[in-house]
Amino acid sequence: MQYSDKVMEHFMNPKNVGEIENASGIGEVGNAKCGDIMRIYLDIDPETQVINDVKFKTFGCGSAIASSSMATEMVKGKTIHEALAVTNKAVAEALDGLPPVKMHCSVLAEQAIKAALIDYSKKHNIHIPELDGVVIDDDHDHHHDHDHGHDHSHEKALPTDKWVPHTHEPGVPH
Repeated sequence: MQYSDKVMEHFMNPKNVGEIENASGIGEVGNAKCGDIMRIYLDIDPETQVINDVKFKTFGCGSAIASSSMATEMVKGKTIHEALAVTNKAVAEALDGLPPVKMHCSVLAEQAIKAALIDYSKKHNIHIPELDGVVIDDDHDHHHDHDHGHDHSHEKALPTDKWVPHTHEPGVPH
């Protein structure tokens, strides 16, 4: 599989990795088929509704890590309404594309942001109209009847402040 330089950069040197203590909102989503799990932490200014900080932890393939990293870069410093405009397609485009079998990774990134904003709205009793009717679908890949070519059963979380995959080839996301 061919990956863009931006995917490789965000995989090898992911931005905004970690957790935010006492986060304003936390969103966790996963895909049962491939085992990818993504958790996004938001620190939102209650007066301006601006995302001051965002961190992530992802357990999954290189594309999932790159998508998480890029998504956090895209919402940092934005208002919650601007952040809601970040789509999976925008994440994939910002990474200069993802292979079709990896688009589910960008979907997870979009859903994790929305899940964190839903959590924020519940914790702070705030209505966010753009989230009306949004359902976080953990099996977002249900319209694909095929596996995306690998499983994560051999991967493990390393003792670092992020979840990272164990790849078949050094430095190459699978």
